[in-house]
Amino acid sequence: MIRVSLPFHLRNLAHVQGEVELDVAPPITQRRVLDALEARFPQLVNTIRDRRSQERRAFLRFFACNEDLSHESPDTELPSKVATGEEPYMVVGAIAGGVS
Repeated sequence: MIRVSLPFHLRNLAHVQGEVELDVAPPITQRRVLDALEARFPQLVNTIRDRRSQERRAFLRFFACNEDLSHESPDTELPSKVATGEEPYMVVGAIAGGVS
């Protein structure tokens, strides 16, 4: 089982609390995890990545094992600790702004 941590607004949209557990067939990649997440929670389609281009949405970042994977290829295999469920795959909401 793959553990996925979502930011608050996406947990609300998916009507879940805490982490989501998904069955994902190997190889475990970001694309396969996000495909499984969207298949299980269709209300998340087009919220994490653009439906046509599959590009990550602005203000969302992807992390695993303390590494920022946001700019990695979606087909790169995730760390083994994520694949075994020891560590979560994290979708994190980024914050923008500044001092006025």
